[in-house]
Amino acid sequence: MDAEGLGALSDLCLAQVCRSLDTLCGRRTDGSLYLSWALLLPQEMADQLLHKMAAEGLLNDRTVGIFRNCKELRLRRAFIRCCPVSAEAFHLALCPHRLQELDASWVPGGLTGADVVSGLASNPECSSSLQRLSLNGLRLDWESLGEDGGTRVGFSSLKGLRTLNLANTDLTDAVLEDICSLPQLESLDISCSAVSELSALLECRATLRSLIAHRLRQLDMSSARLLFVLSQLHALRHLDFSDDHFAGLSTDDDDGREGDETVRQLLEENPRVLPALVSLDVSGRKRITEAAVRAFVEARSGLVFLGLLATGVSSCDVLSTRRDLKVTGEANEGQVCEALRRYRERECFTREALVHLYNLTTDVDKPRPDILKLVLSGMQSHRGSLHVQLVATACVFSLTTQDLAESMPVHLLTATVTQLLQAMRTFPHHQQVQKNCLLALCSDYVLQDVPFDKYLAAKLVMNWLSSHEDPTLQRMAIAVISILVAKLSTEETAQLGTDIVIMKQLLGIVQQKAMVGVVDTTLKFALSALWNLTDETPTAARHFIQCQGLELYEEVLENNVAEVEGLQGDLMEEDLLEHILSLLRDSQVEVGVRYFAGGILAQLASRPEAWTLDEELRATILEDLHASIMSWAPPEREMVSYRSFGPFLPLLQTSQPSGVQLWAVWAIHLVCSQNTPHYCSMLQNEGVIDLLKALAAYPDAHSDITRVAEIILALVEQHQSH
Repeated sequence: MDAEGLGALSDLCLAQVCRSLDTLCGRRTDGSLYLSWALLLPQEMADQLLHKMAAEGLLNDRTVGIFRNCKELRLRRAFIRCCPVSAEAFHLALCPHRLQELDASWVPGGLTGADVVSGLASNPECSSSLQRLSLNGLRLDWESLGEDGGTRVGFSSLKGLRTLNLANTDLTDAVLEDICSLPQLESLDISCSAVSELSALLECRATLRSLIAHRLRQLDMSSARLLFVLSQLHALRHLDFSDDHFAGLSTDDDDGREGDETVRQLLEENPRVLPALVSLDVSGRKRITEAAVRAFVEARSGLVFLGLLATGVSSCDVLSTRRDLKVTGEANEGQVCEALRRYRERECFTREALVHLYNLTTDVDKPRPDILKLVLSGMQSHRGSLHVQLVATACVFSLTTQDLAESMPVHLLTATVTQLLQAMRTFPHHQQVQKNCLLALCSDYVLQDVPFDKYLAAKLVMNWLSSHEDPTLQRMAIAVISILVAKLSTEETAQLGTDIVIMKQLLGIVQQKAMVGVVDTTLKFALSALWNLTDETPTAARHFIQCQGLELYEEVLENNVAEVEGLQGDLMEEDLLEHILSLLRDSQVEVGVRYFAGGILAQLASRPEAWTLDEELRATILEDLHASIMSWAPPEREMVSYRSFGPFLPLLQTSQPSGVQLWAVWAIHLVCSQNTPHYCSMLQNEGVIDLLKALAAYPDAHSDITRVAEIILALVEQHQSH
């Protein structure tokens, strides 16, 4: 097995462990879990298990308890990003390990940077072994730190630290001074923090190789002083001094001017300033000229990256002459995609890049899973950003429209659709976001062949439909719902059918069309959805009748509520049955409507003991059923789906009239011929095969029925032989 196969197998095993935690674990008195077995896992596997639990949303105070066992589960690279882990649980489960890396970014629930640092420093091994620490988005709460043996605990207590991320924190100048005393500090991210002075960086000028200082809006230094400090960082290879140009739109024009001036001077300075620099990001900075960019690039032959998104100069001609130089910008697809890759966690730049990407993908005619993956990554990183979701959902539609989706990896489409549903849930009242998601969902391939939460999708689309009446979008929404409902399990359908609002919504659309005498695709899809909703679902069928569904049947017909025996009495109305019979007889009516009409009549006529109308009408129905069915041509596309053949069993008895039997075998043959593998196993499991054999061998059976029964049996035999 190759490395990729081993990785996939490992991931499957970890996923199974995550799903089985409650079975594999016991509980301590504090409610936390511990593994009931004491198997020594490979160290890398312990890291992967923690990461998998975090990625699956399963990591919390209760489940992180399994890592209190430091002998069997030895962590080196701990990942608890965005997981609700308290300070106490963190100290008990993670601090005893000899960690090399820790990502505790955006942990909700009160865990502070002070909690993390004090906990790590309390373990002498960890305080020296830890090399990488990310506390992005945490409140530091530095004042709460105490002293250890007369020495104040701080970042400087973590002597082995090389990489530190404190972006989006309440980092102060005093804490920065403590950080810069670290003897091996190589990489520092202080983006979006409250620091006002960077002079402390001079303390680590000999070791600092990467400085990320995006959007330092409280920086209070002259451009000359700032340039001096930066120019002293002789070991610096990567400098990010970018800015959020969107944030500056509502502030004074002077906001960020010193930083912009520093960037201008840096670009125009002699390359002896920051001689080791190979990567510079100044995206979002104002007042940058093409001349300055040209001078900077030409003077630095070793440059490998230049960030110029939202600067207006990314189309500078010198950039196209350096094939080894990666650039973020908006001049071409390569620059935009590079921006999406590098700025995944920055909403302002993700939003900017997606706008330009949308303009580039409106006419795409080839599958681009690489670009869709970048769009998905941006959506996942900024689930609560309306700006990002609005543009990203439009990009998803452009990248998956027509037949493009069929050439995409299924797992990528599953993740994408899942994120579309998340956007619909997050922004239920934003019309354009909902419209974009609906457009992307309205794909036969996606709805039929891509696995995702179809119950949730049906609910979300139905909710959207309840407040919108645009004919085009209504048609798409109904089409999506009709397909989704047919894919639900019996339990999910029953749950959906208990919502009387959904029934009213679908019947309301049917009524709209019936009032104007229109039989279009919207009506057909609505009727199909109603059929599947009421299939073997008594509550949904009851709601159908309560919502005046019977009255609507006098104008249009497509439902199978007659299968629910407790409600058949409600259908015993002569005018209604006469109308259904007229639809069955009318050769100008499409086969789909005649089929459903026949289904209602076959169900009602199959139970003579429950028949309360004139017997002559029943005899006529049975006669016309047989004659009509023999004239039907099977439709080319799938017309109906069944979750069970249970309702057919009474219709296939040898004692039933031929009209009833013929409708049942015709229906079974229809679905079996369209999806043989699925329905053949149902026939076998539900005992239908035996009934078909009995019909085929029954001497008094009509030849039309025995012929169709034999065709079905031959289909099953042929399928089983393969």
